[in-house]
Amino acid sequence: MSHSHFSRVPAYWIVVPAAGIGTRMGAVCPKQYLPLGGKTVIEHTLERLLTLPDVAGIYLVLGAEDTYWDNLPLAQNKRISRVTGGAERCDSVLNALAQLKDKTAPDDWVLVHDAARPCIQVQSILKLIEQVKNHPVGGILGVPVSDTLKQVADSVIHSTADRQLLWQAQTPQMFRLELLRNCLQRALAEGKRITDESSALECYNYQPLMVQGRSDNIKITRPEDLAIAAMLLQQQSLAR
Repeated sequence: MSHSHFSRVPAYWIVVPAAGIGTRMGAVCPKQYLPLGGKTVIEHTLERLLTLPDVAGIYLVLGAEDTYWDNLPLAQNKRISRVTGGAERCDSVLNALAQLKDKTAPDDWVLVHDAARPCIQVQSILKLIEQVKNHPVGGILGVPVSDTLKQVADSVIHSTADRQLLWQAQTPQMFRLELLRNCLQRALAEGKRITDESSALECYNYQPLMVQGRSDNIKITRPEDLAIAAMLLQQQSLAR
């Protein structure tokens, strides 16, 4: 493949891990398929991501036994590619990056976004892209912690954490494709505990940027979160 002397502008790809079952919901189906305001959670999430300008493609990572996705109208969308997930979130993201390998350059950007965050605002993602696009590592959306946090063992409070230093991580999390893949593979091989993409980079002393998002970008993990998300989506549509 010959490269012209014009430097290629890095492309933006989105990976949406949705292979989890969501045990904390205690629901009959995976949480991303629970009804929310006349659609499923995942439809809200993907419809917002599809409105982003200049996205090269969306890679949706689903469980091998997922029978729900094919019944949704969005399954026909040409911009969404289905990938089979792995045991853990990082396996799922790596599977998507493997599918992307032949279509991408090492310095392309990947934005990983939780399927269970349907209230994400496109403005927040554009802000993330704008602030991170010249950063050597990448960055994530998050919000400063507003609650008082306690360290507890056996139901006994031992101390109060200094809130000044603490932020709550959200998604999307945006990193260069090659760097993210290398860190995830290495962390997996070394048995490190990876809770989000950023933590895989932090393991190897990379310092991602924290970009302030919005507190309404909630993650649906418990049954009561659906009611909160429905209310937030309604408020957001009124604010438009």
